[in-house]
Amino acid sequence: MNASQVSQPVSLPDNASLFTRLRVARQCLEVLKNDAGNPTAGQTLSLSLNGNVFASLVEELGRSQEGRRILSERPSLQGKDLDLTALERLPEGTLGHAFARYFRDNKISPFETTLELKSDIEFISKRYREIHDLLHVLTGYGTDVVGEMELQAYCLGNVGLRTTAFVLLNGSLFLLKTPQSGVGRSAYLQRVWAAYRRGHASAPFLDFRFEDHWETPVATLRARLCAPAERMN
Repeated sequence: MNASQVSQPVSLPDNASLFTRLRVARQCLEVLKNDAGNPTAGQTLSLSLNGNVFASLVEELGRSQEGRRILSERPSLQGKDLDLTALERLPEGTLGHAFARYFRDNKISPFETTLELKSDIEFISKRYREIHDLLHVLTGYGTDVVGEMELQAYCLGNVGLRTTAFVLLNGSLFLLKTPQSGVGRSAYLQRVWAAYRRGHASAPFLDFRFEDHWETPVATLRARLCAPAERMN
C-alpha cells in the first residue's frame, strides 16, 4: 500500500463480509502505523474486528433499564463535550477532579472522533474507547507501557474484544524481549494475569453512566465497579 492510499479515509461498509472486514482492518493498521493516534482509523479497526462482540454487548445492554438508557441517550465523553476546567474545580478525590487531573498530569487530551454513529454497535465501539482514560483513573493502572498492558488485560477479562487481545499479545511480546526498567519478565506476566482476573471479576462498565458521577469519590466507584487488585509479591 503506498502513501496516497494510506492517506485516504478508511470506512467500513454496512453489513460487511468477513473478507471486507479483514481488508478494512488491514487498511486501518496501515494508517495507524503512520498516525498511531488517528481516532477514526482506530475506531474503524475496532468495528472491523469486534463487530459481533459489540452486537452481543448491545443486545445485553438492551436487557436492563440502565443499558437501554445508555443506548437511547448516547452520552459522550469526547473532548468537545467535557469541561475539564469545571471538573478540576470539584473536590479532590472525586471522579471529575481526578479525571481532569489525569489529562493535565499526562499532558494528553480527551478522545475525539469524526466517525458518524449510524448504529448502537458503532456507539458502543465509541463509548468503549472513550471510557479507556476513565478506567486508568478507576483501576489505578498507570499510563506507562506496563500499566497500559495491565489495562488491556483488565478490559480483555471484562469485555473480551479481539483488538484488546491483539494489542496485549503484541505489547507483551515486545516487553518480554525488552523488559522495562524495574519490571522483570516474571513480574510482568504476574501483573498482566492478575489484571485479567481482576477485569473478569469486575462489574461491566459499558452500562455505567459516568457522566452522572463526577462528584462521586473515586474510591466509592472503584469499590462498586472494580474487583480488588491482587497484591503482588
